[in-house]
Amino acid sequence: MPKAKISALGCYTPPRILTNQDLEKMVDTSDKWILDRTGIRERHIADPEMATSDMAAAAARCALQQRGVDPEEVNAIIVCTVTPDMFFPSTACLVQNALGARGAWGFDLIAACSGFIYGLTTGAHRVAAATHQKVLVFAADTMSRIIDYPDRATCVLFGDGAGAALIEPAGDGDGDAGFIDFLGEVDGSGGDALKMPAGGSRLPSSHETIDQRLHYVHQDGQAVFKYAVRKMYESCRELLARNGLTGADVAMVVPHQANRRIISAATERLGVPREKVMINIDRYGNTTAATIPLATRDAIQQGRLKKGDIVLFTAVGAGYTVGASIWRWAF
Repeated sequence: MPKAKISALGCYTPPRILTNQDLEKMVDTSDKWILDRTGIRERHIADPEMATSDMAAAAARCALQQRGVDPEEVNAIIVCTVTPDMFFPSTACLVQNALGARGAWGFDLIAACSGFIYGLTTGAHRVAAATHQKVLVFAADTMSRIIDYPDRATCVLFGDGAGAALIEPAGDGDGDAGFIDFLGEVDGSGGDALKMPAGGSRLPSSHETIDQRLHYVHQDGQAVFKYAVRKMYESCRELLARNGLTGADVAMVVPHQANRRIISAATERLGVPREKVMINIDRYGNTTAATIPLATRDAIQQGRLKKGDIVLFTAVGAGYTVGASIWRWAF
């Protein structure tokens, strides 16, 4: 069976920026308060006419151009998002049409902040099974559309962005580059800690749900913080151990960018030095599924992730969802 590799990575963030100073004018908060508690300085916000599929398509064009691949060569599209353009059709259908990827089928995958890791794993297994040659995995979220900006506890956290990774079979010249292993877990008992309560079959849209502001993100920040630190550490520790690896073998840890303190606490417990941990939350905020591709792109551009390096992805998201995966980088 072939080994799957990530052969290209493209990202997109909308040009409009919302700074902490801007938020100071909107809610009772301060740049210092936000920076001290989250590590965020600014976040990108999509213009009203831009939707999740638009950002995803822009990221995919970057990835395909980087690899020199025509959209019609793509076999499958997996869109990881919690902010689809609409309930149906799936955002994957909209992206497929926007790209002109006429040879592809696809679907949406909902795992919140763990979405990109789940999508990469799904794509890698399809390539490894030799049923697909080119799979595009997207992580795209327009979180600004579901944020209650009068709520200072959540409005400071989130931004908009997208990433797209192309997964292909590794070739003879790739050595041992490619997918190594994955660990996933869900814990639905934490479902109430981070959610958008209304709009689904449990609580359909109504005047009451709108008046009660139930179509926005609701979060128990303390519960999410504690769970994320523990599970990011435990999942990474277990995944490394079962592959005979330690933190010393990892060239770069790319964690979900939810909060700088979560990242620091989890990676310190793992014994990974700070210089091996990619953090860029200061410039993007929490873009949910898109944080890991954005951080990976920045690690590559900074020369911190290179061909042959072992990279560890880790995330905890609403649900709760937990994901960690190990790859040997291919480019």
